[in-house]
Amino acid sequence: MRGPVAVVKRSFLEGRCIAALARDHGVSRGAIRTAVADLLPDRTAAAPEAPVPELPVTLDMPGEVADFLRTAELEPAERVALDEGQAVRRGTGYTLRVSAVPAVHRQLLDRCQILDGTAAVPARRKVRREYGNRVGALTP
Repeated sequence: MRGPVAVVKRSFLEGRCIAALARDHGVSRGAIRTAVADLLPDRTAAAPEAPVPELPVTLDMPGEVADFLRTAELEPAERVALDEGQAVRRGTGYTLRVSAVPAVHRQLLDRCQILDGTAAVPARRKVRREYGNRVGALTP
C-alpha cells in the first residue's frame, strides 16, 4: 500500500469514520468506501470451505399443525420459532406465520408426521400435506 489509499486505510483502521475521511480528502464517501472495501466487516470474503448460512424463511403453517406441535416435545429452536409465530385469522381457523431457517421448518414437518397416518382425520392429513408442500418448495 502506498499513496493516499494507504493513508485512508490506515486512518480507517485507527477508527476514523468514512464521512470524516471523505471531508478530509475532499472526495465522496463512495470513493472512501471503495478504498477501504476490503476492510469493511460486511464485505469480508468468507472462507471457501465455510458453509453458507441459511437465511430465515417465513411460511404459513395451518393452525391445526401449530396446535399439534405446541403439545409435542420440541427442540429449543423449534419452540422459539413456534412461540414467535404470528397468528393470522383465516375464516373459522387461523394460520401461524412462522419465520425460521429451512432446517427448522423441515424438523417441524417431521414432528407432525403422525398427522399423515392412516388413522388420522382427513382434514388433518390435508393441513399437514399443505404445510409439507410449502416446506418442500424451499430449496435444499
